[in-house]
Amino acid sequence: MMMSQKLFSEVKNNSFPLDLKEIPILKYDLFYEQVSHFLESEAKHCVAYYGVAISGILKFFCYIADDNDKSIAVFSHELDMDKPILKSLTKVCTQLQIFEREIHENFGVEFNGHPWLKPLRYSYDRFDKSKIIGNYPFYTIESEELHEVGVGPVHAGIIEPGHFRFICNGEKVLHLEIQLGYQHRGIEKLFIERKDSLQRCILSESIAGDTSVGHALAHSQLIESIAGIEVSEKLQIERCIALEMEKIAVYIGDTAALCGDVAYQLGQVVCEALRTLIINSTQLWCGNRFGKGLLRPGGSNYPLSEDVADGVLKIITDVDRRFCEVTDCIYSLPSLLARFEDIGKVTQQQALMSGAVGMAARTCGIPRDIRITHPFQFYRSFSIQQVTLETGDVFARGILRNLEVRESIKIITGLIGIWRKKEKGINKPVYNYELKQNCIGISIIEGWRGEICHTAITDNDGKILHYKVKDPSMHNWMVLALAVRNQEISDFPICNKSFNLSYCGNDL
Repeated sequence: MMMSQKLFSEVKNNSFPLDLKEIPILKYDLFYEQVSHFLESEAKHCVAYYGVAISGILKFFCYIADDNDKSIAVFSHELDMDKPILKSLTKVCTQLQIFEREIHENFGVEFNGHPWLKPLRYSYDRFDKSKIIGNYPFYTIESEELHEVGVGPVHAGIIEPGHFRFICNGEKVLHLEIQLGYQHRGIEKLFIERKDSLQRCILSESIAGDTSVGHALAHSQLIESIAGIEVSEKLQIERCIALEMEKIAVYIGDTAALCGDVAYQLGQVVCEALRTLIINSTQLWCGNRFGKGLLRPGGSNYPLSEDVADGVLKIITDVDRRFCEVTDCIYSLPSLLARFEDIGKVTQQQALMSGAVGMAARTCGIPRDIRITHPFQFYRSFSIQQVTLETGDVFARGILRNLEVRESIKIITGLIGIWRKKEKGINKPVYNYELKQNCIGISIIEGWRGEICHTAITDNDGKILHYKVKDPSMHNWMVLALAVRNQEISDFPICNKSFNLSYCGNDL
């Protein structure tokens, strides 16, 4: 009796490492068939898909998360660098378009049949150096009735660079193309070049400044997984508290920005003040308002104290009351509702096809939250109330923030209650770790924007051979482009703010 071929490896526990030899390497036709079959299910989505050049061979790894059974399937195939041509999966699995574009940009792989094979971010070490932002092939429509509007890359204020090219019929947006790639940081390569573990921690906090806690946690969890470092439940609880505080601060700040865009100054200034209270609490905890320095592999230099815990509880109780008062006004004023409701709508089908994650998915009725579907840290032992909405418009994205801030406050209150019952003491960070040899590690966590993924591959000596980062914005920029279709161009600022995506998180 013939044994059936093993098609993929499976990770049942988020952040559990795999031996490279355990991952089957499929012929591309079989890889194509299996991945497309997996992604037919709405409960599955692609977490990451990338290539790694090793000894003239391009090795590919594809991670598909199953929200029903909390697993991650790892598929692999190989390609000879002398013949970099593959049949595109994008035609049957639209959500893979960003991953194939990135592979094309980095290695020159031609994906036959890809409908939009353009550079994703113009990384500094891209395969074809002749492709520069100055000659980006923007989509155009020849017509005397249509006109183009360019916004950026330089914007007012202190936000990062990004270019938005609109094709409009009068005031109506027919098409928006978003081009990023103005920041050439090479941060993934730095994770390999920087041998000092502390430097890697600092790098992780700097991937996206507004998600310092989220990316630092993804990195710490990844290192602990590959190094076999066990952490206490008390430390896990503190990490979850920090993650929820980061979410509360940003969501309240986002609400202030939405109010500012519709000239509701009262809502703007109140929410800005409440955000300051939250980030000042983080500063009280670790000396930095954005949580830098707080998360490290194996331990913490800033363990939560009873005094800080009391301060956090006092602040979030006050913020909960005051935020509820102001949001009751925001989401009941007819003048504001007229600017929020039915603006920037995204359908559930569009979100699924784009591979939307986080808030962008949950406002379209897709229950995608890694804390629940692939629990990590103390979320494995703590129940969380899922929040989803259906309308997929600016109003939904605003209301979801409102509801999730309240839920996060409940989570922090419950976690601190459990934390008080745990034994005192938390270990110091571990920097002199040894990584498992010839393995691949994956770490996914739910940041405030959505799913953050860090993966690493080690070599024969246990050194990091490849490090990959995926910010949730990589999925959701396309969702924003879809949201403004058939909208007035004057609605773009509020649509943009309602997603609050990251330029630097995309431009790695």
